[in-house]
Amino acid sequence: MSDVIAAQRTRTNWAGNVTYRASGLARPTSVAAVQELVSRTPRLTALGSRHSFNTIADTDALQVSLADLPPVLDIDTDRRVVRVAAGMIHSQVAAGLEARGWALANLASLPHISTAGAVATGTHGSGVRNPSLAQAVVGLEIVRASGDRVFVDASTPDGSLDAHRVALGALGIVTAVELAIEPTFQVATTVHLDLPWEAVAAHFDAVVSDAYSVSLFTSFDDRGARQVWVKHRTDEPAPVVDLVALGARPADGPVHPGENDPAGVTEQGGVPGPWSERLPHFRSSFTPSTGAEIQAEYLLPAGSAVEALQALRALEPVFAPILIAAEVRTIAADTAWLAPSSERQSVGIHFTFRRDADAVAAAVERIEDVLAPFDARPHWGKVSAASAERLHEAYPRLSDFAALARDLDPTGRFRNAFLARILS
Repeated sequence: MSDVIAAQRTRTNWAGNVTYRASGLARPTSVAAVQELVSRTPRLTALGSRHSFNTIADTDALQVSLADLPPVLDIDTDRRVVRVAAGMIHSQVAAGLEARGWALANLASLPHISTAGAVATGTHGSGVRNPSLAQAVVGLEIVRASGDRVFVDASTPDGSLDAHRVALGALGIVTAVELAIEPTFQVATTVHLDLPWEAVAAHFDAVVSDAYSVSLFTSFDDRGARQVWVKHRTDEPAPVVDLVALGARPADGPVHPGENDPAGVTEQGGVPGPWSERLPHFRSSFTPSTGAEIQAEYLLPAGSAVEALQALRALEPVFAPILIAAEVRTIAADTAWLAPSSERQSVGIHFTFRRDADAVAAAVERIEDVLAPFDARPHWGKVSAASAERLHEAYPRLSDFAALARDLDPTGRFRNAFLARILS
């Protein structure tokens, strides 16, 4: 019922900085096959689209990909909910919804990631009113350690939907996700360049709240925010902040936030288009980059953003040889226990580094030292130097989550080294 690939075929994550140790890869083609696989396999770990930069999806046992499950995109117009197969990537879901006049409230910058994997790690887009993608989850179909298939939603007796929204693969293998949807809408993206640090500091809240989704890109050098992406939802009032008056200049053509060909970015220049083609930074039809990069990200209380950015500027000499781009985004508060923006309005500071593992590891330690006073939470799918103790401090419900994981998976069927370290 499953195709298992032998371990002698070397497999890595998308970035190539993690070589999987798994004994094999199973690709079940039905939910029944997932159930049968779980019930007879002592240990296994779900594998999404391989866009995590740490070992969260690694194991010395069996990995399970859901990419071969039949695609499902069932819309309940009365409930405003879509049910999707967990292995589908966001570009597939977005295209299917848009074709039928519906939308998700938000998307990540990269549309090539799996739906279940994105929510399981707390992936987010940007916008002061937009929580992480996991907050859109209203229900999950999940295969438990026993092989039983269950459905978790707001009516589940133990009230654990918020524990399951960002579950790190610890509570079972998710086979389908139900997401809240809304009628389709259009978005127009404009980009300005070189917003001075003085303007960033003085007008940060106004700039990031001026449109539906706003991203600032910086190298922490004297250029300040070298790119400001403003994504205006056309059914809302137009942005009012005059970035030119604040010292920026309009981009005279499409720009890439990193070092690649701008042909791969979604359309800019203020041209309205469907949400599905504007909320991501990158076109689904293009490979987003070579993958030769390593990412880290930290979410901190929104009120600390300016002070944290100013503190990070001291690391510019550390960043200069290895930093491709840093992105600053806002995220509304989540209710998910382990969402990096759980219970607090947040700002995420995201780093895309060149694939130099030793240099990045050293930089990450410096970053975490600088951000320590700001109660920063590391993103679950990125690299981090945080100890298990620090993660329990950063995520107040992590101990509750660990207890739930032990109850639902007492033999550790879904436990790998990453989870064993943080849930012990």
